[in-house]
Amino acid sequence: MNSNSSSFNHQNFLKDELPSSLPAPYESLRDLLDSLSKEKRLTQDLIASLAFSLRSYTNLDRFLELIPVLASRLVGVDGSLLVPFHVDGRISRDQLQVLPRESADNLIRQLSNFQEGNCIGFSSNKVHLNALDKLINRYFPHASMFSTSVFSRGKHLGRLYVFDLKGSFAFSHVHHRELQLIADLTGVAIENYLLLQDSRYHESVDRQVDIGAEIQSQLLPDHFPIIEGIELAACCRPAFKVGGDYYDFIPMRPELTGKSKQCGRWAFVIGDVMGKGIPAGLLMTMLRGMLRAEVLSGLPPDRILHDLNQLALEDLDHSHRFVTLFYSDYDPIQRRLRFSNAAHNPPLLWREEDKKISRLDSLGSLIGLQSNAEYVCEEVILHPGDVLLYYTDGVTEAPGMVGERFNEQRLISLLDESARQFVKARDILENLFKRLDKFVGDNHNLEDDASLVVLKVHSKVKLPYLNDSKD
Repeated sequence: MNSNSSSFNHQNFLKDELPSSLPAPYESLRDLLDSLSKEKRLTQDLIASLAFSLRSYTNLDRFLELIPVLASRLVGVDGSLLVPFHVDGRISRDQLQVLPRESADNLIRQLSNFQEGNCIGFSSNKVHLNALDKLINRYFPHASMFSTSVFSRGKHLGRLYVFDLKGSFAFSHVHHRELQLIADLTGVAIENYLLLQDSRYHESVDRQVDIGAEIQSQLLPDHFPIIEGIELAACCRPAFKVGGDYYDFIPMRPELTGKSKQCGRWAFVIGDVMGKGIPAGLLMTMLRGMLRAEVLSGLPPDRILHDLNQLALEDLDHSHRFVTLFYSDYDPIQRRLRFSNAAHNPPLLWREEDKKISRLDSLGSLIGLQSNAEYVCEEVILHPGDVLLYYTDGVTEAPGMVGERFNEQRLISLLDESARQFVKARDILENLFKRLDKFVGDNHNLEDDASLVVLKVHSKVKLPYLNDSKD
């Protein structure tokens, strides 16, 4: 039998076995035991009530209202004050709790005018905390007082004051321990509330990011246009849910339909907003709208990039971000590809005839870097069987399992291998990503958005009828 059980039985013996008619000293002893037993039950009931409230509360303010009531009743005094702190250390004036109620208005007014309490980092400044204690002591100059801090996981979340207005109460060591327990449970409640609010905030952000990712995925082409003599395939792998990579296939005469549209001129574009995540995704969306409007002008690629730079310069300057962009337009009748580059990774052109790879590049600076940027227009004729690969630097900068990068030379070798092995653009694209995934490894993620666009010229090109292109 343990010591607690022995003590309990001994007390019961004294209470139950002593005769009902006793001398005065024994009556006093029984009264003392009854009083201690009642006080113990009261203490247990109050702490149990607080623990139950801690498990079930949904409103922090209502929970904090209980603390001065329970703290004062626990030790049998008439006053208590709880001063919670914000996360940034300032006094949370809206959550101040005071007993007795008749003293609340004037005290809260004084605390509201306490300038130091409105300073960020107040809770970690010992000088300011001492000033708060002095303010409370001045307000209750004749009271007996106990004060302690409300902590949780190393964070200073408030101050708890318990006082006897008559000044005759003596706080014992047991009282100190009980009140500290109240303060600790209060800290747990505040910390749980903050964690809940933080969790809800992140859930809200995640929902918004999911919505943004869904919208952005709808902005990237989900199907590839039918264009005479070529086949397209493309895919974007964002490093996060929302990415800054952009590619598009835009008809330069959207009013055309059917065969005329297939034989009409098309713009092929790929770009990369510097940075990742939501900011890059928003800028990419803005840039897409601007570029699609510019394409309708029918201007050559260098003029398109020049005008786009002028339009986007102010917005990009405010965001402190820039954009790399490769713009090209394709004429299926002549198989002529005109292009201009704004500092983007040059696309790789694999020639069927000699099985060699060259870069399509031209001089030009980043979009959004300078207002007087100039761009150069180049052109190339595509032949049957040729493969053109557009890509972003998230591919060549992808980290391998041993720390090395995928790099351009590895991509060139892989393109040569894939173009020799596969006929369809989709198969070439899938093989490129398969090898990229193998290089990165199953347990590793891409550090940046990675996009690939494959353009494959049909091995046997059937030129369209000239009258089809006149519409």
